[in-house]
Amino acid sequence: MTEVFNLIAQEPKRARRVRRGGWSWGPVETAKLRVLSMGAGVQSTTLALMAAHGEIGPMPDCAIFADTGAEPAAVYEQVEWLQSGNVLPFPIHIVSAGSLKKEIEEASAGLNGMSARPPFFVKSNKGRLGQVNRQCTQDYKIDPIRRKQRELLGYQPRRRIPDAQVEVWIGISTDEVVRAGASWSNWSANRYPLLEQRMSRRDCEAWLVKHGYPVPAKSACTFCPYRSDVEWRLLRDNDPAAFADAVAIDDLIRGMHKHGKIRGELFIHRTGKPLSEVDLSTAEERGQGDLLMVCEAGCGL
Repeated sequence: MTEVFNLIAQEPKRARRVRRGGWSWGPVETAKLRVLSMGAGVQSTTLALMAAHGEIGPMPDCAIFADTGAEPAAVYEQVEWLQSGNVLPFPIHIVSAGSLKKEIEEASAGLNGMSARPPFFVKSNKGRLGQVNRQCTQDYKIDPIRRKQRELLGYQPRRRIPDAQVEVWIGISTDEVVRAGASWSNWSANRYPLLEQRMSRRDCEAWLVKHGYPVPAKSACTFCPYRSDVEWRLLRDNDPAAFADAVAIDDLIRGMHKHGKIRGELFIHRTGKPLSEVDLSTAEERGQGDLLMVCEAGCGL
């Protein structure tokens, strides 16, 4: 069973000696390699820059960015900037398992079974809306990063690695603490420095602004179903090419059930409607104006 991360119960400690795969509050004493998992979004960018400023340590040996071949242009620009000049004192390795977009296109044409399943929404013949079990993160993010970690340690595939040799920095903030958990590999331990600092996403944005850095865009594939309407609207308005790509993929997957085991039509948007037909207008644009009140208590987290 995956170990559940409990933020409230943690207290700052000296470097921990982690004997099996898990998570660590603070540096891992036995680590031979410290790696920052780079998504190039707000949290991982803040984490990398805080390390560069000496606010979190020990300094990572490197960062690893897993390229799915389907990120918005802004994400690639962010990675390029982080790699440039004297921005970071450690390198960023770029790894890839291929193109997730190409795999979806081939699956839509019946050429493969789309093993790396994005969490598309599926509508049954009776109109019930569900969601496909996600596999894309494992295949296109986690596995390529682990292969690179093994390579950097100098271990061949399937060769046993001693426990807790890699300390993996993951940029999860306090507003998404439910995503934090232990590593599945005995030879690595997950560390969450933003949680150690009690930093939320807004705190990260404030830190970037305070230090004169631009706030990066959301790091996710152009057709990621986990976007909110606000995020879809931002993508549409700020990156029309990426939004058009999402619309094209949404249209393409509609009949994918004809070539596989999925029973029902697939959609990118949570309403089960074609993305091109979803009303992404703001409340003000719809004439609701000041009558709309938004609760920010986090009930839906």
